Amino acid sequence: MSLIGTWMQSTAQLWLIYKLTNSAALLGLFGFASQIPILFLASVGGYYGDRYSRHLGVIWTQTSAMILSFGLAALTLLGVVRVWEIFVIAFLAGIVNAFDVPIRQAFLVQMVGKEDLPNAIALNSSIFNSARVVGPAIAGFAIVWVGEGWCFFLNGISFLAVIVALFMMRLEKFKPRESEGSPLQNFIGGFRYAMGDPPIRSVLLLLSLMSFLGLQYAVFMPIFARDVLHGGPGMLGLLMSCAGCGAVIGALHFAAKTDYKRLVDWIAVTSTSCALGLILFSQSRVLWLSAVMLAIVGFSTTSQMAATNTILQSRVPDKLRSRIMAVYATMFMGIQPVGALFAGGLAKRIGGPHALTVFGSLCLVGCLYFVFRVAMRIGQVPGSTEAQAGLGR
Repeated sequence: MSLIGTWMQSTAQLWLIYKLTNSAALLGLFGFASQIPILFLASVGGYYGDRYSRHLGVIWTQTSAMILSFGLAALTLLGVVRVWEIFVIAFLAGIVNAFDVPIRQAFLVQMVGKEDLPNAIALNSSIFNSARVVGPAIAGFAIVWVGEGWCFFLNGISFLAVIVALFMMRLEKFKPRESEGSPLQNFIGGFRYAMGDPPIRSVLLLLSLMSFLGLQYAVFMPIFARDVLHGGPGMLGLLMSCAGCGAVIGALHFAAKTDYKRLVDWIAVTSTSCALGLILFSQSRVLWLSAVMLAIVGFSTTSQMAATNTILQSRVPDKLRSRIMAVYATMFMGIQPVGALFAGGLAKRIGGPHALTVFGSLCLVGCLYFVFRVAMRIGQVPGSTEAQAGLGR
C-alpha cells in the first residue's frame, strides 16, 4: 500500500513539473534534487544502521516521509504550490531516503535470517515493482480526475500501512555496537572492503554505470508520453506501468529460483538486454513497441539489482552489513542524481529520444566489457566453487 502511494507521488511530481515548466532540463534537475542526498548521507545512514536499532530507524524514516507528503499535498490542493517548493520537498525526501535505504536493506536479514535472504530480497523487489505497475496507472487517472494534489495526499495516507506493520513486528532485542570511528571513516572502510572483493567490485561498478545512464529513462517519461507518443498523464501512467510489469515478472522469476549459481552470468545477460531495450525504446514512435521495450527494461533492471543485492548480502559479514549497503546505496541510488542532471542537460540540447539513445549505447559498451572481462573469465575457472556460483575472484 505504501509503495503504491510512493509511485503515485513520483509520477504526479514529474507530470506537475513538466506541466508547469515544459522544461526537460528541470526534469533532470528534479531527479538530481530528489536523490543527491543519498550520495553524501548514505554513509551516515549505514553508520546508524550498524550501531542503533534498525527497526526504530525505519519507523522514523517512514514517519518523516509521510509528513513531507502531507505538506506537498497541502500546498498543491490549496493551489499555491510553486516549482521551487516541489524541489525543496523532494530534496528533504531525499535526505530521509538516504537514511532509509541502507537501514532498511540491512534490516531484511534481521527479519528473515540469512537462509531465506535471497528469496526475501526477490520478494521485496516483487512488492516494490508490483506497486510500480499499479501506482503510476492510478496516478495517471487520478491526475485527470482530481489533480496531482490528491496523489500526494493518498501517498501520505499510505504510509500508515507500513508504520502500523513496523509497530506490529516482534523482534529480538537489539544489542548496540560500540562506535568505531566517524560515519565517513566507516563508509570508507566499507568502500575499501567492497572494492577489495573482486565479485562485489565488478557487479557494483556495472550497477553504477546502469544507474548513471540506463535508469535515466524514467526522467524522460513525460517527454515520451506527451511529445513522442502524443498522450497525456494517462499515457505517462501507462508507460511507467509497462516498465513496472516487466519488473514484477523479473522479480518473481528471481524469487522462484532455487539455485543461485551463476549470478554473474545472469547479471551479464540482464544488463545487456536492458541496454538494448533502452536503445530500441528511444527510437520507437509507436505505443506497442514502446510498451514491450519498457517491459524488457523493467525485467532486466530488476533482475540485475536483485542478483547484485544477493551477491553483496551473501558475502559480507553482519558487522559490516549496513556499511556495505550504504556503499550499495551510494553507487546505485547516489549516482543517479548526477546522471539525471546530465540527462536533463543533454535532452535540452539534442532532445530526449536522442539523449536516451546515447545513454543506451554507452550502457551497451559497458555491459559487453563486463561480459568479456568478468563473466567469461569466471567461467574459465573449471571446477572451482566460486566459478560455479558465478562469484569467482
